[in-house]
Amino acid sequence: MPVSPLAPYDAGAFGCGEDNVRSFKEQLRERQVAWRRSDLENQEPGYQNGKSYPHVLPRKLWEMNLWPGIRTGSALPLPEYLIARPADPIQAHTGVHNLLSSWVACANLYFPFRREPYRPILAEFLRATVSDRILSVTGVELEFALDGELHPCELLGESGGSRGSGQTSPDVAFRVEVENGKQGLVLVECKLTEHSFYRCSARTKTGSEQRPGNPDPSRCTDMPRLLADPEAVCHQRVWSRRYWEHLRPVTDTSRLSELSECPASTAGYQLFRQQALAEGIAASGKYGLVVSCVAYDRRNEGLMGCLGHAGMDDIRVDWPKLFPGAAMFTTFTHQEWVEWVRQQSRSSELDDWLSYVGRRYGY
Repeated sequence: MPVSPLAPYDAGAFGCGEDNVRSFKEQLRERQVAWRRSDLENQEPGYQNGKSYPHVLPRKLWEMNLWPGIRTGSALPLPEYLIARPADPIQAHTGVHNLLSSWVACANLYFPFRREPYRPILAEFLRATVSDRILSVTGVELEFALDGELHPCELLGESGGSRGSGQTSPDVAFRVEVENGKQGLVLVECKLTEHSFYRCSARTKTGSEQRPGNPDPSRCTDMPRLLADPEAVCHQRVWSRRYWEHLRPVTDTSRLSELSECPASTAGYQLFRQQALAEGIAASGKYGLVVSCVAYDRRNEGLMGCLGHAGMDDIRVDWPKLFPGAAMFTTFTHQEWVEWVRQQSRSSELDDWLSYVGRRYGY
């Protein structure tokens, strides 16, 4: 029996902040529990961080969190994709058995369109919402990372990480073709119920031998000092991270000076890293288009205002003004994507997919 739609959610009635976003999260959690009750046979509570929850599956059954069309035994098995390159495996997020996982939502919503017959639908959507320069989609990759000098280890100084763990790997990347036969990349951070893009990992006084603690986190709010020499002030540079190396040349210093803190410090760390990755790739000249993008649930409107305390009321408007470089920045909602697919001529398999994401997420 289909799950009843969520009650209408008036995003405008809620402001920025974790407490307000939690209202949407609670609604979606209730929906996931109801969806599990009607669509999944197993009802055993799973454990996360040592506690059991009805919206968490037993870890061994994590594949039940996936649309059936990408489970083991399907035409496009995600578990096999994760280990397809033994030398460069993909690490699924630790909460992959949580029904509220944004990583799983990303896989359910976008990975099915890795199949060649469905790429034209994705290409048309990206051309309409991201850039009219996009002609076709040539690939869809999760936890994306390039090789060689454009690998996050080399480009950003993120040693010791892997795809999905300890390095800047966009949740999903769309390889695209643009004009004159050039290739492009749309790098996407995918969000569901998260209240922010998280705080900078270097804003802590505790550390380790490899990553010493920050002796003065207050530097992150000293904008005149940061503007004067961001690489010298930023503690990430002590860890050999090269984010500002790529962002400083394209930073609008007048915009940055209006902020009360570094845009990465308390709520924009993932945006900051992905923008640095995109700018570094764009500067290589190997791609005709590079886009840093956020895909999110429009009911989670507080996410777009999570940097309000720093002086950015809406990242959709303010973030691209902060770093007007060679790499674009844009956003789209999961609802826009699903509605686009719904309006296209499609196969019975996509009708099944639409039914699934509608019942489960309310899209």
